[in-house]
Amino acid sequence: MESKSPLNKENIPEHIAIIMDGNGRWAKEQGKHRLFGHKNGVTAVKSAVEGAAELGVKNLTLYAFSTENWNRPKREINALMQLLVNSINNETKTLNKNGIRLMAIGELSSLPSSCLSSLNKAIKLTEKNTRMNLILALSYSSRWELVTAVKQMVKEALEGKFKLDEINEDFIQSYLTTANLPNPELLIRTSGEMRISNFLLWQIAYSELYF
Repeated sequence: MESKSPLNKENIPEHIAIIMDGNGRWAKEQGKHRLFGHKNGVTAVKSAVEGAAELGVKNLTLYAFSTENWNRPKREINALMQLLVNSINNETKTLNKNGIRLMAIGELSSLPSSCLSSLNKAIKLTEKNTRMNLILALSYSSRWELVTAVKQMVKEALEGKFKLDEINEDFIQSYLTTANLPNPELLIRTSGEMRISNFLLWQIAYSELYF
């Protein structure tokens, strides 16, 4: 990726999060089906991943599919899941070639079995890569994440595993799906919409937002 202006390599974010939005609306503006937009979105994802890796970003999180997306028409959901499976299968070799580790956060058990199988296989095959972590947020919502974390904390509290005065920000962070990752310094949302849409609400408390 060629940069138009010199970049300060000392000031590259360690973690960038992107809300990928607008593919379906863009397709409709072109007089095409929403799925046409999603397929073109795959190309945009490749560019984002390659560009981030070249710049030296260590963690890139992509909001690929929210829990609210399950409310979309079944045909669109099925097509999105198949597109995800195909993309993962096609790109695993490239991820390994470029030293990129694939990870995933979200309610992954709700994904179709074929999708989950391909995802877990790619995660396993890339787990030793260290150049950059590519984190896919799938069937994810921040409220789901926080509710899940609170349930686990309450369960362990009732079992006497920790005391009340042990709870602080770092303690809560350790129960989140991103526990082993730094919080994003930069959150980008495409499409021009200016919303957070239930994404990494705890983690982006001090992030710079770019719409």
